[in-house]
Amino acid sequence: NAQRTSRPCHFLRTTYTMKVFLLSLLSVSLCHALVPFIDGGKGMPKMYDSYFNDQLAKQAATAIGKAVSAGKMNIQVEFPPVPNVEEVKFGTPLNQKFGKKIAPDLKMKYLPGSNLSRNLIAYSNVYWAKRFAGALKGGALGGKPVGVLSAEQVDFTDVKNMGDLSRSGKINTDKARKEGRNGEAIICINPGGEETWPRLVSAHGQPNCPFVVMNNSYSTSYDLGNKKGFEEAYYLKRISKGFVFRSFPGPWEAYLEKPDGTVELLESYKTKPKLREAAELVRETSFKRYAMDNDRWMSGRM
Repeated sequence: NAQRTSRPCHFLRTTYTMKVFLLSLLSVSLCHALVPFIDGGKGMPKMYDSYFNDQLAKQAATAIGKAVSAGKMNIQVEFPPVPNVEEVKFGTPLNQKFGKKIAPDLKMKYLPGSNLSRNLIAYSNVYWAKRFAGALKGGALGGKPVGVLSAEQVDFTDVKNMGDLSRSGKINTDKARKEGRNGEAIICINPGGEETWPRLVSAHGQPNCPFVVMNNSYSTSYDLGNKKGFEEAYYLKRISKGFVFRSFPGPWEAYLEKPDGTVELLESYKTKPKLREAAELVRETSFKRYAMDNDRWMSGRM
């Protein structure tokens, strides 16, 4: 009888132990799945999921924070501010989806004809400035003021939630200059040709404080990054058949975009390559593998 009654107890103990073991394995696997995304993970962000799952925001904020901690005060941040930016005038489904995502964060409405829908890039850049402000003010407990200045068609009174941004204004206006505060970090949206950046720092920057130029709509260097000594802390540029990516303090990387929309790292550079060098590598690799069958426009990867 003693043996018969002990067997069920032994079975229950064994079953309980197995459940605990399986749960612990599940917890470990979940942790490993989530940990890379605490800071956005390594390698270029997934296009275009990263715009919606916060991977891009976390990667860029982490890179900016690391650059500031390393003493880099003049910083460049460059990436497409909306998914499928080339077609933003036509309002593709991805554009609309992103507009609807950021509207509650800015406390704005995304409706046909609204300022947000008509000027999606401009207001998206304000959204990104909000997401990066924490990295510039010194983290959750930091108290450094962070201002945002823009050259774009933005009515800041439309934005009802500025988050960690302490003030806003237009680039190169007397009002923006006069409202500058001691110890203030600045995010300068679409500042224009890089030959003007040092003057913008003089006009709006504060001594020994971060000054970030973000998402310039064009380049006057016709190359990767800039030639004015601004640290390219976070840089993602689409090139023919792929991307060039850099996240401080990591290397520069050239990626091939495959016909299915996934990407493959082709080359890692310790120093910034020439745009021509990276573009030729990606384009030639694409042609050798896929000939004319690697076209995101024809395949609908918009």
